Formats: sequence, C-alpha cells, structure tokens
Amino acid sequence: MRYLVRDRMLAFHEEAWVETEHREKLLKVNRKLFRLRTTFDFVDTQGNQVASIVKKTLTLHHTILIKQNGELVGRISKRAFGFFGDRFKASLTDGRRVRIVGSFWDREFDILYDGTCLARISRRWFSIRDAYAVDVMSEPDALLLIVLAVCVDHTLEDRKGERLTNL
Repeated sequence: MRYLVRDRMLAFHEEAWVETEHREKLLKVNRKLFRLRTTFDFVDTQGNQVASIVKKTLTLHHTILIKQNGELVGRISKRAFGFFGDRFKASLTDGRRVRIVGSFWDREFDILYDGTCLARISRRWFSIRDAYAVDVMSEPDALLLIVLAVCVDHTLEDRKGERLTNL
C-alpha cells in the first residue's frame, strides 16, 4: 500500500499529513516547537496520539527515540559519516534490527529486515511539493514504517540545514 506524507506549507507550526494513495487522511504529524528536544506527535483523525518521535540531544550519532502509547518501541540512528550512501539503523524493542539504506541525492531509501524490503521511501517524484511516498510491503508494521520514514526525512532535513549554515 502506498502512503503519502505531505508537509503543510505556510503553517504557523510545522505539520504534515499522512494520507493513503486515495487521499484519505490517516494521521497528522505535529512538530512541537519551543522545546529543548525536537518532538513529533502522530495523531489519528479522532485526535488520539498513536506515536511520537523525540530527537535525543548531545549524541555522537543523530539518534531519535520512537514511542507508541507512551512506551519506547525503538530507536533510529544515523552514522555520522558515510562514503557509500546514507545508512540508518533502527533497533526495535521486539528484538528486530532494521537497516535503512539509500542515497540523499537519489531521494530513495529502502527499509530492510533480514534482506527483505519492508518499505520504500521515495521523494524522487515529489520534488516540487514537500511530499514523499512510503510504499509499505508489510502491512502489519505500516505505522512503524511510516514513523521510520518521517525519522529519515527529518534527519536528512536537519543535515541539509547544517550544510547550509556551514557555507
């Protein structure tokens, strides 16, 4: 199933919507501003918070904690340096270790577990709008895979901002 994550432009605070390929809204992603740590809340259409991500501060690797129902379900981190593309790893509390590999320049990433592709994140065809697709092959893990996709996108946007400020 294909999901689309669309950033809302010109909003007072940052928010995005996760929609199905048929444009049905499923989740709103709110970024909490004015906090010590960067936090995103995933809220369903009834207003219930179903997940959140929190960027850890003062870490060597860019690390984000993933929570569902207030409990930690995993953490995702990015290597500080990579010569052959961008690589992320996610450690889930159920024991799975998921790899996310791809390229910032190609705007394509695969979420892999034991060599099997669980989802593909693609911003390639959405360069004009702030949107990207998440093709989920493992439907029971759809929410977690969408959360991982938002983590990857947020990390890459942070890196792009860091590069611009260093120029």
